[in-house]
Amino acid sequence: MTVDTVAYLADFRTRYALPAIVDVHTHFMPDQVMRKVWAYFDAAGPLTGRPWPITYRDDEQVRLKTLRDFGVRAFTSLVYPHKPGMGEWLNSWTAEFAARTPDCLHTATFYPEPDAPRYVRAAIDAGARVFKVHIQVGAFSPLDPLLDPVWAILAEAGTPVLIHCGSGPAPGEFTGPGPISELLHRFPTLRLIIAHMGTPEYSEFLDLAEQYPQLFLDTTMVWTDFSEGGAPYPPAERDRLIRFGDRILFGSDFPNIPYPYAEAVNALERLDLGTEWIRNVCHNNAVALFDL
Repeated sequence: MTVDTVAYLADFRTRYALPAIVDVHTHFMPDQVMRKVWAYFDAAGPLTGRPWPITYRDDEQVRLKTLRDFGVRAFTSLVYPHKPGMGEWLNSWTAEFAARTPDCLHTATFYPEPDAPRYVRAAIDAGARVFKVHIQVGAFSPLDPLLDPVWAILAEAGTPVLIHCGSGPAPGEFTGPGPISELLHRFPTLRLIIAHMGTPEYSEFLDLAEQYPQLFLDTTMVWTDFSEGGAPYPPAERDRLIRFGDRILFGSDFPNIPYPYAEAVNALERLDLGTEWIRNVCHNNAVALFDL
């Protein structure tokens, strides 16, 4: 797809009578962390497994302007620690970023460590509206006993947790629907957002959505040519995509995507699931979930 992304998205919003797009899966990080992430993608590390050119490798303010030019009204600053002692530092940065970026949903994170309940509670008290967990990068089990009080805090608060737990693009020791099924069994009121629709275990995560009405899924990278080449979405799940149209949220992975932003949106259009479905996924569902 070769188009002017700004023009395409302006036309898209007009055609669907959308006041804006809400993108629940975007990454803003401390500069030194973002550059390390980009270096990992450049090296096609084991968690990516394939060439992954970064399309929007720009300074922070340029990236913010780019999103706004795309018509994105609200977005996240997804961060994720990969070792102890990192989560609270990242939360300090995201709190400062949210304070100077009103259209960013105040984002936080955590790692299985004894201090996690304290700094998770502090983040919620400071206004965090969504948490990010990355099972692959963190290389930890969501069932780690150190996280039990954290999940209890989040379940009680009702704060959504966007969790990368599917086994794509490369499986990890703790990825897949099994641990998440057990986690929800223990904490059935947790509001989880399954990143990437659970790639590649799409059907299994939809099965969990059948059981848990507070489970959401985000569309990040799914149905794009890049994703379909390695983890095609099963056509047989089309009916359930329609049925769960009020619990699917648009996500892009901006800026760390190997194609123009327009492709993420056009991939949804190509599904041909109707105007209401598009409006809900790209705007209404997130507005309701986050009370925007």
